[in-house]
Amino acid sequence: MSDYKHTLNLPETDFPMRGNLPKREPARLQRWQELDLYQRLREAGRDRQSFVLHDGPPYANGSIHIGHAVNKILKDIIIKAKGLAGFDAPYVPGWDCHGLPIEHKIETLHGKHLPPDEARALCREYAAEQIDGQRKDFVRLGVVGDWAHPYRTMDFANEAGEVRALAEMVRHGYVFKGLKPVNWCFDCGSALAEAEVEYADKKSDAIDVAFAADDPAALAEAFGLDALSKPAAVVIWTTTPWTIPANQALNVHPEVDYALVDTGERLLVLAEDLVDSSLERFGLSGETLATTTGARLENLRFRHPFYDRLSPVYLGDYVATDAGTGIVHSAPAYGEDDFVTCRAYGMEFDEIRNPVQSDGVYADDLPFFGGQLIWKANPQIVAKLEEVGALLAHEKITHSYMHCWRHKTPVIYRATAQWFVGMDIRGEDGKTLRERALEGIEATQFIPAWGKARLHSMIANRPDWCISRQRNWGVPIPFFLHKATGELHPRTLELMEAVAQRIEAEGIDAWFRLDAAELLGDEAADYEKTTDTLDVWFDSGTTHWHVLRGSHALGHARGPRADLYLEGSDQHRGWFHSSLLTGCAIDGHPPYKGLLTHGFTVDAHGRKMSKSVGNVIAPQEVMDKLGADILRLWVASTDYSGEMAVSDEILKRTADAYRRIRNTARFLLANLNGFDPARDAVAFDDLLALDQWVIDRAAQLQSRIETAYAEYRFLEVYQQVHTFCSRELGGFYLDVIKDRQYTTQADSLARRSCQTALYHVVEALARWVAPILSFTGEEIYEHIPGERRESVLLETFYAGLATLDDGAAFGREFWERVLQVKQAVNKCLEDARNAKRIKSGLSAEVTLYAADDLRETLGRLGDELRFVLLTSEVHLASRDAAGDAAEATELEGLAVAVAASAHAKCERCWHHRPDVGTHAEHPDLCGRCISNLPDGPGEVRRYA
Repeated sequence: MSDYKHTLNLPETDFPMRGNLPKREPARLQRWQELDLYQRLREAGRDRQSFVLHDGPPYANGSIHIGHAVNKILKDIIIKAKGLAGFDAPYVPGWDCHGLPIEHKIETLHGKHLPPDEARALCREYAAEQIDGQRKDFVRLGVVGDWAHPYRTMDFANEAGEVRALAEMVRHGYVFKGLKPVNWCFDCGSALAEAEVEYADKKSDAIDVAFAADDPAALAEAFGLDALSKPAAVVIWTTTPWTIPANQALNVHPEVDYALVDTGERLLVLAEDLVDSSLERFGLSGETLATTTGARLENLRFRHPFYDRLSPVYLGDYVATDAGTGIVHSAPAYGEDDFVTCRAYGMEFDEIRNPVQSDGVYADDLPFFGGQLIWKANPQIVAKLEEVGALLAHEKITHSYMHCWRHKTPVIYRATAQWFVGMDIRGEDGKTLRERALEGIEATQFIPAWGKARLHSMIANRPDWCISRQRNWGVPIPFFLHKATGELHPRTLELMEAVAQRIEAEGIDAWFRLDAAELLGDEAADYEKTTDTLDVWFDSGTTHWHVLRGSHALGHARGPRADLYLEGSDQHRGWFHSSLLTGCAIDGHPPYKGLLTHGFTVDAHGRKMSKSVGNVIAPQEVMDKLGADILRLWVASTDYSGEMAVSDEILKRTADAYRRIRNTARFLLANLNGFDPARDAVAFDDLLALDQWVIDRAAQLQSRIETAYAEYRFLEVYQQVHTFCSRELGGFYLDVIKDRQYTTQADSLARRSCQTALYHVVEALARWVAPILSFTGEEIYEHIPGERRESVLLETFYAGLATLDDGAAFGREFWERVLQVKQAVNKCLEDARNAKRIKSGLSAEVTLYAADDLRETLGRLGDELRFVLLTSEVHLASRDAAGDAAEATELEGLAVAVAASAHAKCERCWHHRPDVGTHAEHPDLCGRCISNLPDGPGEVRRYA
């Protein structure tokens, strides 16, 4: 037996089977850095249409977690896909740097009583250190961006730009100072933004309190009675006893029916629908004497339980009757509805009682409870109510309550003098900021679509935006207020620009060091500087101004509207929200054309990631163990519109899917051994029919992939690529071509046609996967023969694919039917192998009993049908001639009979052929293989 191995075209490639990603990826990053890839991409895109994805800044504190990884990978996929689609897609990463978490960290590390300028310097230094750590991990994820020049909200130019953005909003008249209840954290000593409040269970004192009638005759008249026979009181229910000392009114619903109930000792006013439940709670029985509507109770006065003052009844549509008594006690300093209603009834700002100080302690001059923390005073207030006979019921309840998202401690509404952006202030065009924002939402593309309704609801119902904070580490609100009138200086806009110029040169310390006389001269004695700083959501919410049109104006890609903002679903009330309001206030429209929202990461059981549960997946560990490309593939293969489940098992399955794609690429590359596209490529019209088909399939697939990338449907990209590798390539084409690729002559049309197809497919494949599997796509690309650019990311989607004509004899419908037949035959061959009737497909011959039209279709392939079906012989017969040996298939009009070949096996191609052993010089070969030897005439293939 002779050895014919040297006459075969066996696959060969340096592209390794094992990715070994944790080791190879850092080397690839080093190469990108040496290449200055980001700058090369900008040069390549100089004359292209721009696409701007503006980065929502993560906070500069702590290591990145899996949610950060998801966010940055999604952004990177989009940026790279846009580059391949022919856009100039810059990516400037950013960081949010100011605010309480960093300030609190510095207090923890260095103490609470540092000089302000020293504390700010330490905050700036700490933020820079955190950014360096996070940047390292983001780069390791394979995210390509301007990492050498990111934007940081603490950079002097950005701090100055933020002041200028505020000045624009002042110019348009949207900023005002007012006393309003805002979310207030005692631990922060500051107002909180809505996004800084979360809800958690809290145990509270629920009390029913009686307010005695001050004018019994008026109350009798309201109920249609001549007089009251005994003392009367209105009863309120509350879970915040600490607000009772600040009570200034009572609220009823104008359309609700209220009952006057005789309980023996006194008469009680209760919502009619709540009489029975209230009396049961009080441990009393009673009889309803009369009813009236809430509207008839308006302006009646009742006495405070333990202070010598009156509480009038005001009407409020927000009063509910699903619990309590149907009457609400109103402390305007500590409730938003309370505040609005009392103001609407004429209560002046200076009349609002606000005894709770910024640290949660009552003012010393508050009778009975002065100097006490409100939470600790609750039991004493309950005891005082009981002492004066006003307490009707008391119980402990657990309910959902506002908490500071940093300190996890309860917060309150507290009226303070703050700076606000007015939602219902009308601009020059006659529209309110709210109206502009709602119009902007209608003009914005939302992915997924449900984000539109969510943001619309938040804007439609939100109160004015409190933009001031009482903090040290933040961009100042640089106002000068007249000491006597409290009014802004008439040259405020001019002064703000002067301050911005100083901050641009020296940072925010320039304001805090500023002597008012430097800008105001002789007027300085009449004015005082504000000490408030801006809400951190104003920092990030104005980056469209101080980044896209400021520190990182991108030439033709500059603002004011980015093509896309992309963040987690919590940012509808955060960055998306604040950016929308500032954009509409400054420019009259949102700063973005589209909003993409992704969900949060959970474990395989849908649970939130938690160290205590032990289900945290750290991206750093995944990259060290499996590689960044596995993490990137998991992101792409997960529906980001909802919760994104991740676990070790899920990542293991992702790694298996990765291997399918990698091994397919390796097969393609290995079979390009000896192929030079400039010398050996065959024109599309001259290719074998099967090779034309696979190129056509790749062209169709590329069209779907480009659309899916453009519409941010990355799961579909993954599914399409994986299916193509598994079905069309691995399950059909690559199996079929092995014989032709290995056994035909090296430079034959049969082999070069096949290699041409493989070349086109792998050129396209490298680009398809590059946005997702960036490291692997690069590795595939550089192993493809022919001239290469320095990076696949400098390419565009492959333009070398061609498509079949609709009327082609061997067109899409033809090969789809052949593929269906092959799948049916494969099942029959598998059954025969399992039954020990054959050893392999090539040791068998099959007879296809096919309906006339199918038989005609298959007959077009002639003898080459056996190469498609991977058997040594194929016979075609009428479906009606099928005997007992034929096995019906799921494919209509086809039955298959499988039999072991009676012929000897060719030692070179392994086909069983009748002429093996009949050739004296090569007794172990079939005639086809003899013709394919280097000195032979060569085999002619036309179809497969």
